[in-house]
Amino acid sequence: MKKLYVKTYGCQMNAYDSAKMADLLAPLGYAAADKPDGADMVILNTCHIREKAAEKVYSELGRLKTLKAQKARDGGRMLLAVAGCVAQAEGEEIVARAPAVDMVVGPQSYHRLPEMIARTARQSGHALETDFPALEKFDSLMPPASSGVSAFLTVQEGCDKFCTFCVVPYTRGSEQSRPPQDILCEAQQLADKGAREIVLLGQNVNAYHAEGWGLAKLCDAIAKIDAIARIRYTTSHPRDMTDELIAAHGSNPKLMPYLHLPVQSGSDAVLEAMNRQHRADDYRRLIERIRQARPDMALTSDFIVGFPGESDADFEATLQLVRDIGYATAFSFKYSKRPGTPASTMRKQVSEDVKTARLDVLQKLLLKQQYEFDDSQIGKTVPVLFEKRARDAGQIMGRTPYLQPVHVQADASRIGRIADVKIARRTANSLHGALREDVLA
Repeated sequence: MKKLYVKTYGCQMNAYDSAKMADLLAPLGYAAADKPDGADMVILNTCHIREKAAEKVYSELGRLKTLKAQKARDGGRMLLAVAGCVAQAEGEEIVARAPAVDMVVGPQSYHRLPEMIARTARQSGHALETDFPALEKFDSLMPPASSGVSAFLTVQEGCDKFCTFCVVPYTRGSEQSRPPQDILCEAQQLADKGAREIVLLGQNVNAYHAEGWGLAKLCDAIAKIDAIARIRYTTSHPRDMTDELIAAHGSNPKLMPYLHLPVQSGSDAVLEAMNRQHRADDYRRLIERIRQARPDMALTSDFIVGFPGESDADFEATLQLVRDIGYATAFSFKYSKRPGTPASTMRKQVSEDVKTARLDVLQKLLLKQQYEFDDSQIGKTVPVLFEKRARDAGQIMGRTPYLQPVHVQADASRIGRIADVKIARRTANSLHGALREDVLA
């Protein structure tokens, strides 16, 4: 067997793609390795969202160049591939800057990897594939080789929203949705291999629309798979939260009460400059409707601080929105220029010092809300789906319906099962408790 090492950067969709690339290469004799040293093939599956993401890739390629040379001195060959969004955005530049790279493949073309490997064996030089074949890659996917307790499943790719700060429309292409029957077949395969939870993925997953199906109907169909106990989806756009999807949160018990719904800013002026096509109060009203359908809904979001032109008043509007909504957790970032996006050429760029200061204030508020939400679970008994052994001996780790990690003292035979846990305390990043049956014993 040949050794394959895949390093994944960025989002859950990249994690899904990395697993699919490994499945795709398994029939060629490649088995997963946990480090690049001595590997026969190394794939960097890259992310282009943050400003320094590409430079991290080039730095890693410099280290891998040395490993590749060592492999050659030992009489072997290491194939080096760059995949994902950096590959899509900077394909020719990667070839020019990193001659050791054999293959550059965009996120919509990785199904062509076997062909590219054959091509590099026949000829010298680089193989480059950065087309946007509409969902063609899914027709070439292998059945999942394995599955964890919680499994990712991509249902939609691409974005038509063209937020002025974002590269996704340029690296992932326009919105495309997979046929529902293909998704249900893959969900069943994952369930057969042990998945109890399915996480549906998409750049704008709630924009899913295929053959008259929306995301709500898709979730209802997946819920009919007996082995699947929980359904989640990410990432969503406020513009695509339909009445049907909101209602599904109240009617589908397998659809978890945890929603990632990025707002990015609480300032109408900034939202307009971002081309988000909604106002802050539109978002507030949307959250109110969601909570009417599912009162125990826990919310998470994304925020960008220091967007070009953001004033002190704009930033305060973001803080006020956070106070008004109340988040279980959230992700927050300083604005970073992405080449080719409209925001990168906007005037009134905010200084780095101001961005850093604002981010610190926002993150302290978000962390306070996170701890308050976690503390609200103490003393409650909640259903936990156990996923794996914990680092501490004799403990296993699972997650609540709100995605909070929970550690309990229990036998590993419970992994893959749901059990009631009484929450006893919170630490910085997780909850701790005891199985309810142990509490009552």
